[in-house]
Amino acid sequence: MRVGVPKEVKVDEYRVAMLPVGVEELKRGGHTVLVEAGAGVGSGISDEEYAEAGAQIVASAKEVWDQADLIVKVKEPQAAEFPLMRSGQAIFTYFHFAASESLTRNVIESGVTAIAYETLRGPQGDLPLLTPMSEIAGRMSIQEGAKYLERPQLGRGILLAGVPGVAPAHIAILGGGVVGKNAARIAAGFQADVVILDINVDRLRYLEDIMPPNVNTLFSDRHNIRQQLKLADLVIGAVLVEGARAPNLVSREDLKYMKHGAVIIDVAVDQGGCVETTRPTTHSDPTYVVDGIVHYCVTNMPGAVGRTSTYALCNVTLPYILKIAKEGVLPACKGHAGLNRAVNIHAGQVTNAAVAKTFHLPLTEL
Repeated sequence: MRVGVPKEVKVDEYRVAMLPVGVEELKRGGHTVLVEAGAGVGSGISDEEYAEAGAQIVASAKEVWDQADLIVKVKEPQAAEFPLMRSGQAIFTYFHFAASESLTRNVIESGVTAIAYETLRGPQGDLPLLTPMSEIAGRMSIQEGAKYLERPQLGRGILLAGVPGVAPAHIAILGGGVVGKNAARIAAGFQADVVILDINVDRLRYLEDIMPPNVNTLFSDRHNIRQQLKLADLVIGAVLVEGARAPNLVSREDLKYMKHGAVIIDVAVDQGGCVETTRPTTHSDPTYVVDGIVHYCVTNMPGAVGRTSTYALCNVTLPYILKIAKEGVLPACKGHAGLNRAVNIHAGQVTNAAVAKTFHLPLTEL
């Protein structure tokens, strides 16, 4: 199989979808790997390293897309890449279709097979390709929240840890999954006052057991969310519904309960966001203010720490890439229940129920 690794073109995206060791493993399996020149620069990986591992370095993205049977990316195809997609080709990447009808319809029209990292299920029912990026985004959310609470960034001028005689920041985390757990751990290390809200009581029991004393849990309902918004200096949106648009937990009307200069970090923005006033931003222009509340809604948070993120991502994606290359796209997917779930669109047909429901499209079994 011919596997292509184009350079990411999303604004401020520094990750790359394959390491040199991945190239080497694919070459050992008899496959051809095409890497666009400069694809690894943002992660500190040179063209020479890819070439030494056996990759063919090509000058343009078009050459990669034209020749590859399987395209391996990090972020969803951008508008400039839509014309490069072609029928019969497979793309393995984060798609987050529910956040973009334009992306969904362009992928349908192209005839490609879209295999989404974020809906691939592991043997334990987990999301192994989403987990490492969620870990990074959760940890980064506190790092960014601390920065944007500073007064020069239009925040309240709050130090997360406080000092003797001055209370620490109050942080409300909406969602106790991978993002929420990692955010809480970092926030706890800052000695902040932390509350995690979730609708899964068993998950709350687990978090209560593993978290330090300055992290508490609450059942997520309208009343508790509203009370936390009144108290919070920093709110982390950490909600995930697999393949679907994130539920709207904070309306614009709710912002009136918050303190002027409080900060919202909506990690759920990739799936549309869990705050009504969320809109996608970039690392170069990450924040905006609505009704006195600072919003940080960067759609590729882990992209800022490209080297860490690339290694974390490629560690978990490579076994699946090797399987697809060895067996072929459909045989690999049909022979692996978790990989089968990752196929969201195939040959113009939507095969993921959440995507079909979001855009009122017919659902086809793969």
